[in-house]
Amino acid sequence: MTTFLPSVIQFSYLAAASLFIVGLKQLGSPATARRGNVLGAIGMLIAIVATLLDQNVLNYEMVLVGILIGSALGAYMAQKVEMTAMPQMVGLLNGFGGAASALVAVGEFWKGVDAGRVLPLDDTITIILSVLIGGITFTGSLLAFAKLQELVTGAPITFPFQQPFNLTLVIGFLVCSVYLVMHPADTLTFLVLIGLSLVLGVLFVLPIGGADTPVVISLLNSFSGLAASAAGFVLMNNMLIIAGALVGASGIILTEIMCRAMNRTLANVLFSAFGSSQTSSEGSAAVDQDKTVRSIDTEEGAMMLGYARSVVIVPGYGMAVAQAQHSVRELADQLERLGVEVKYAIHPVAGRMPGHMNVLLAEANVPYTQLYDMEDINPDFDRTDVALVIGANDVVNPAARHNTTSPIYGMPILEVDKAQHTIVIKRGMNAGFSGVENELFYQDKTVMLFGSAKDVVAQLVTGVKDL
Repeated sequence: MTTFLPSVIQFSYLAAASLFIVGLKQLGSPATARRGNVLGAIGMLIAIVATLLDQNVLNYEMVLVGILIGSALGAYMAQKVEMTAMPQMVGLLNGFGGAASALVAVGEFWKGVDAGRVLPLDDTITIILSVLIGGITFTGSLLAFAKLQELVTGAPITFPFQQPFNLTLVIGFLVCSVYLVMHPADTLTFLVLIGLSLVLGVLFVLPIGGADTPVVISLLNSFSGLAASAAGFVLMNNMLIIAGALVGASGIILTEIMCRAMNRTLANVLFSAFGSSQTSSEGSAAVDQDKTVRSIDTEEGAMMLGYARSVVIVPGYGMAVAQAQHSVRELADQLERLGVEVKYAIHPVAGRMPGHMNVLLAEANVPYTQLYDMEDINPDFDRTDVALVIGANDVVNPAARHNTTSPIYGMPILEVDKAQHTIVIKRGMNAGFSGVENELFYQDKTVMLFGSAKDVVAQLVTGVKDL
């Protein structure tokens, strides 16, 4: 049995990696996402069991304690965390993943120091990389969590000479890394590297504003995968290397997709402090202050929707905050009862994380066939009777198409202004995450329904039922 055990472990890792790849592929579609998630979970279970069979695992009691505590916390979070707080939880889990990878590297370094042996060059370099990526992921994710949870301001935070200061820290990390390579047992230098990586994580996220939150979450997810892969090299564990590489690659691909959806480069997202007060004032200046806003009541809104032939619903973060997705589904059901064709338009960066709107609508059992991506639904707007915008802002701002002075110029948007009529549900006239005022609100074909999305949609449901 002992002779075949290593082969059994590696074969199990291969099977788990295959399940990860297939599951990841199925996560690309809402129709297969649940099955993909189950396949990934089964693959992870196989990988954990195979790892526990390894003779290098010496203390099964501590492993069991960790599994029990982690499982209890995970089950509690799954039950208690609301869907609107999912972005925060994803950011937090990214941070935990980075911290775990960094701790593996720290443990391997200290094990070598305690044993009095000099670590090989490749081990030292791998440990340094794992500490760097894991540390940045940990503190960066914690700060992203704090911004999303509104524990700190979501606006970009900048200070004089910020970039030179960051560059100095990076150079300092490189110098200390070279010194540690030359003196692999120097614990003080290693502690300085850990501290620098943690500080760099904070400074990495500090200047990033709310409008770029989805991109940051995706990028930090990629970092957590790279940190896990680096930890795999430290431990010489093939499963960690493969799983981490998959997460890292998929995360960076998703990051690029998100940047393309905003027509911005990753460098611009990370270093432009988009959404600052200066940006906000520049964007607001583009709106003609002489224009007025037309508002209606829910009775008029229900009549517009009920007598339409086609309605496109555009969900945004306002819907998520109000937990209005179930009411939206009920409204769609009532409209379909009257023979109205209902579709949902999903912008890639709507909400606070990639796929946020898809997850919320899936929770309300909205049929996948009614969800349309931006490039698929935009040609239909000029044939749409009513576009119903629920809490979305920047992703429907026409200024992105024609106003060259607007900070969001060039960003692909949902072209709701081309519909025959547009109803916008919002609490007030505040700008979106980008801080740019929305021209859509002032257009002749646009009417506003002010109030909480959940309350307003519930009143629309009542009104449509009476038609």
